[in-house]
Amino acid sequence: MRRENEMSEFVSNPLFGIALSILAYLVGMLIYRRFPHPLTTPLLLSAIFIIIFLKATGISYQDYYQGGVYLNNLIVPSTVALGIPLYKSFHLMKHHARSILFGSLLAVVVNTSFTAIVAKIFGMDFFLAISLFPKSVTTAMAVGITEKLQGLTTVTLVVVVATGILTSVIGPTLLKWLKIDDPVAVGLSLGGTGHAVGTGTAFRYGSVAGAMGGLAIGVTGILYVFVSPIVASLILS
Repeated sequence: MRRENEMSEFVSNPLFGIALSILAYLVGMLIYRRFPHPLTTPLLLSAIFIIIFLKATGISYQDYYQGGVYLNNLIVPSTVALGIPLYKSFHLMKHHARSILFGSLLAVVVNTSFTAIVAKIFGMDFFLAISLFPKSVTTAMAVGITEKLQGLTTVTLVVVVATGILTSVIGPTLLKWLKIDDPVAVGLSLGGTGHAVGTGTAFRYGSVAGAMGGLAIGVTGILYVFVSPIVASLILS
């Protein structure tokens, strides 16, 4: 009984969740360096490792998240910190301002419209459908948008994480196939689709791509606030 209590205290300690997350990511990085491939992306592998470990040991997600929540809370300050490389690339932002705004607006309209059409075809519930809209927006903003639309925030959190991982896995391959190597285009596509996770991937292409990814997070989030209600009323109503 005493041993069970000690074990329960150990796994519910925030340090356990933090240590497990960091260890899983480090193992993922080692595998990626040895076998570089879109499917061996550290973020994807670490998520798989943690799920398998929790299932095998019977440790609840709630216990793990006691520590995981601290890492999750770092998303906001890390997103704000992207302002540093963005400031260094400010001249590029001014030069490409029109392209950035038009491209981001078009992407948001197409993204939300496609989601709404697919949801309508499959007879999805209105509130479930609108919860899928901000899947390409960083967590903090996505939850706010869903709450404003009276959607389901738990569903939004799941699709936001899934979108970020898929972007980091599939994005680089698609960019290579389409022969897109301009750092501004790379950063906007990865950051505008995969939010903070996609921006992390964009930094592999250099500081300019990373800065554009950080810019895309903010621009995309703001556009979703205005576009989502309009698309929902036009297609889902």
